[in-house]
Amino acid sequence: MKPSRDRTNHCRHLHRRVLAGVLAVTLACAGTAAAENFIDVTPSPQQTHWQDLEFGVIVHFGTNTFLDREWGDGNADPAVFNPDQVDPGQWVKAAQSAGAKYLVLVAKHHDGFALWPTGQSDYSVKSSPWLHGKGDLVRMTEQAVRKQGMDFGIYLSPWDRHEPRYKDAKAYDVFYAAQMDELIQNYGPLTEWWLDGAGSSGHVYDFKKYIEELRTYQPNTMVFADVALFDYGDIRWVGQEDGHIRGENWNVIDRHGELRWRPVEVDTPLHKLQWFWHPNSDTTLKSVPELMDIWENSVGLGGQLMLGLAPNRHGLLPAADVARLKAFGEALQARYGNDSDLARRHLPTDANTAAALDGNDDTFWSAPEGSHHAELEVDFAQPVTFDRSLSKEWLNAGQQVQKYTVQAWVDGSWKTVASAEAIGHMKIDRFAPVTTSKVRLNILSSVGTAHIRGFELFDVAEPAKP
Repeated sequence: MKPSRDRTNHCRHLHRRVLAGVLAVTLACAGTAAAENFIDVTPSPQQTHWQDLEFGVIVHFGTNTFLDREWGDGNADPAVFNPDQVDPGQWVKAAQSAGAKYLVLVAKHHDGFALWPTGQSDYSVKSSPWLHGKGDLVRMTEQAVRKQGMDFGIYLSPWDRHEPRYKDAKAYDVFYAAQMDELIQNYGPLTEWWLDGAGSSGHVYDFKKYIEELRTYQPNTMVFADVALFDYGDIRWVGQEDGHIRGENWNVIDRHGELRWRPVEVDTPLHKLQWFWHPNSDTTLKSVPELMDIWENSVGLGGQLMLGLAPNRHGLLPAADVARLKAFGEALQARYGNDSDLARRHLPTDANTAAALDGNDDTFWSAPEGSHHAELEVDFAQPVTFDRSLSKEWLNAGQQVQKYTVQAWVDGSWKTVASAEAIGHMKIDRFAPVTTSKVRLNILSSVGTAHIRGFELFDVAEPAKP
């Protein structure tokens, strides 16, 4: 992981090489049946579980932390890694205070230094003075994450600037697969496996073999990869690291005539352009309004937010980071928590409509079977004022809605306050405040029968404070 200004070009170079050097994966490995139409492509159970997590964190901690670097060159002495207060439990609690539901640990970044005592190389924590060479930060983190009820994932950089075998593609494939085996066999079920393609221009990896090995031991793990690794990924990169989805967000991606369900993950650091801790970290910390804007333009547009956390040289998140995460979580709850949902005040209605208004993602409203247009109406005893709507589609049968409006009953007729195309996992629409006793989600066009698991209304009277 690295600043956005560097990453895109590296990824492009890697993916050109990858596509030239790997074979197409079988449909069984891809995990999706052949489909000619977008509507025929549906998510796997693992993908729907992952999408329901909505918000995770990724932790960067290693030799870069002690050398004031973002990019390690692979030559750092393992002796520099010597934190004195490592506490993954603190990271986990801080992440949870912001609302995160899973944590991905960067077990090896591009410098090649491993945070577990790998048997494949001496370039790891076992060669550092930390815990007299007996430490295993992957184990410590995994245990802390599971203790707090979060999901756990791992990032293992394909690019390795230290390992001599990297110059020999076949030898390095054996090395990488062996390191991967240590991680996928010894640290319990993994929710996500990160394949970061940065920095690998000119190198060809045997991704087909990697994924076959991963699927053997971790069949439920979601693989993050850019769309260039189309056959191997379950989730895709958004294309930049500013925390925003651009345009309508469709879960099915068409690449060279192949269709896949590939939900998007939006990765961005808590600190501006800094994935690792630096001495000036307090000055680069994103504000609560900035984090709220990121959440609304990632999770609020049907994507997954992956927020980067960076412990300091003690192995702790700085106090300012902990406070900021807590304030962010409180701001999210104040703005979009269940208690703020005005739709809960609705008049008694039929069971079908109530299923979209109860705050339970396991229930959903269904349009008439076979319909391509339908309306979900909410009535109130007294007028309510709101400036946000939040809609959620039940996606198990695919992404159905292709065009919709949010309308309020004003002066004896329906007034459109928002219109768009995709709903997907979640869609927040923002508009000028409107006061009404009736509101409806008007599905103008759906490929098949639309299912809405949530329709919520919010009044954002005050902006989030820093």
